[in-house]
Amino acid sequence: MSAALHLAASDDLNTVEAMVAAYHTEAGIVTDLAHRRDALLPLLEGSPLGCIYLIGPRKAPIGYVVISFGWSVEFGGMDGFVDELFIRSGVRGRGVATEVLHRLIPQLESAGLRALHLEASNANPRLQRLYARAGFRLREGYALMTRAARPRRN
Repeated sequence: MSAALHLAASDDLNTVEAMVAAYHTEAGIVTDLAHRRDALLPLLEGSPLGCIYLIGPRKAPIGYVVISFGWSVEFGGMDGFVDELFIRSGVRGRGVATEVLHRLIPQLESAGLRALHLEASNANPRLQRLYARAGFRLREGYALMTRAARPRRN
């Protein structure tokens, strides 16, 4: 199974959105079509705040990964966050996600990325092992905390 990476563009919107919908359903994340498209389109149109890679054959991808970018004084420059990494269920367990991370990290580092972050559910030790194989470690004394913005009203 190939974990070739292809930077997604606006003409990939329908393909990416369908996979995001599948992932969100599987993960119990409640979003609708308009929400997903509003979140994806800026990245597909080249926003400097993040990017989306298709995984596998460009015409029939087996997954996607979304990276968002930020800045860290602690790490000395640009950092990133793996926002979503999804592999279709029929091809999971074949090392594709590990291969994706091993290919992606050097590409991001060559573009100046100083640190890459992600989160993994405490209830999913298999996922934690996958990320550990790619060099991710828990930061002693740190916990990811989130405050979501209030929903916008139209």
